[in-house]
Amino acid sequence: MNNLRWRILLIVVIIGACLWAIIPPDQKIRLGLDLKGGVHLVLRVNTDDALKLETETTAERLREDLEKAGVTGATVRTLGPRAFEVIGVQPVQDALLRSSAAGVEASFNRESGASGAYRFVMKPNVAIDLARAAVDQAQQTIERRVNDLGVAEALIARQGTNDDQLLVQLPGVTDVARAKGVIQSMALLELKLVEQGSAPSREALLQATGGQEPAGTEVLPGIEGRVAAGERPQTVYFLVRKVPVITGRDLRTARQGPDSFNQPAVHFSVKSDGAIKLGKATGENINRRLAIVLDRSVVSAPNIEGRITDEGQISGSFTMQEAEDLALKLRSGALPATLTYLQQQTIGPTLGADSIRSGLIASLASLMLVALFMLFYYRLSGINSVVALVFNLVILLGAMSYIGATMTLPGIAGFVLTMGVGVDSNVLIFERIKEELAAQRGARASINAGFSRVFLTLVDTHMTALISAAFLFQFGTGPIRGFATTLTFGLISNLFTATFVSKTLFEIVLSRRPAQALSI
Repeated sequence: MNNLRWRILLIVVIIGACLWAIIPPDQKIRLGLDLKGGVHLVLRVNTDDALKLETETTAERLREDLEKAGVTGATVRTLGPRAFEVIGVQPVQDALLRSSAAGVEASFNRESGASGAYRFVMKPNVAIDLARAAVDQAQQTIERRVNDLGVAEALIARQGTNDDQLLVQLPGVTDVARAKGVIQSMALLELKLVEQGSAPSREALLQATGGQEPAGTEVLPGIEGRVAAGERPQTVYFLVRKVPVITGRDLRTARQGPDSFNQPAVHFSVKSDGAIKLGKATGENINRRLAIVLDRSVVSAPNIEGRITDEGQISGSFTMQEAEDLALKLRSGALPATLTYLQQQTIGPTLGADSIRSGLIASLASLMLVALFMLFYYRLSGINSVVALVFNLVILLGAMSYIGATMTLPGIAGFVLTMGVGVDSNVLIFERIKEELAAQRGARASINAGFSRVFLTLVDTHMTALISAAFLFQFGTGPIRGFATTLTFGLISNLFTATFVSKTLFEIVLSRRPAQALSI
């Protein structure tokens, strides 16, 4: 009797904990994209952008090292995302070039050509590692941005034959344009010293230099001054240094706030290493202009009036929402490469509500049909199976709520399948009990034999199904994972209810009327 009481107490505690986890359902159960509505996006990470950035950065670094080493007359230019060349090196300067390029050759193969020309090609393993890292960084950056947007139960997963595509599902999102803008923006922040500008055109800017950009500089478009509301900004051009003073990687945090004119702006703070670089550059260039460059466009170019260290401000013609989104993107970090949208689907909340309603109707109809069949075929023992089945579904929902699993439409299909598996388990046990009763064994002995002899069979069938669910979860995406998750918890809870709960219910009946024959 004490053993029975402990079994009953354990069942009550488990069911109570699961009910607490799922009530109220609209607050405790997380719904997926197909049930809640939202946006489904498939993006490709253009990994060549990351390779090109690495190549250009390496080439510019080598150019500066050659200047410091005294190699004059040499020209460095990129040939594509994976290669650059150095031309015009004099024979007497060959040793200096080899010495300056020693660090470059860790990632690039050097090929000698005619007339003092050298070609540097990125090593294949380096290119593969950079491409993989670009996709990883893009996935992490998008996850941070989506989390800052306040999107719950978002899914960001890799897919595609080249492993360069990202599946993004945003349940509950209604402002699709804003979500896409936040996700896709590179948010590459650079602070660069201005060499010349601004000018109304590129040609006017480079007139004094013969139409060519001086070595180590580049021309970038931008906006000069503040633009009044309703006015169209005029594009101007700045000649800036290629190598930035600091980048977005040096930021500690960024937040939206008013500027000195009480207009929306973004205030940022800089990490200690970045503060040292920024303080040195601004301290040495007082009364010069410092361009704040965002995604290759000059947002503003204020005059340096004093040494700046760990704090700064980005002001411009921002709305409140634009300033908040810019701060969000800067906090989450820059994307390592551009993104291309391959697919977009918008699912309305009405469709999700219809799916939930249809799923509930299907689940209830299945439960009623199963209950009627079990009551008709197994008489009063059918009540045992129905109670065990209801407990099974309660435990399944509770387990999913506790781990934060997302319910999807295929997950509802997993519920219906769980009912079938649960009934199948009870049928195996009940049929074995009937065989024992036919052999003139007592009710208690028949129940014990029925459960003990079927237990290993149930474990075997459930383990086989769990292995299949594990493969579905590992190699599936989105809805397939939802189905696999529901199936996994359904199998585990069913093994508990079909053996432990169902047998306890039989023992409760026999404890009250030991001599009563089973209605089975």
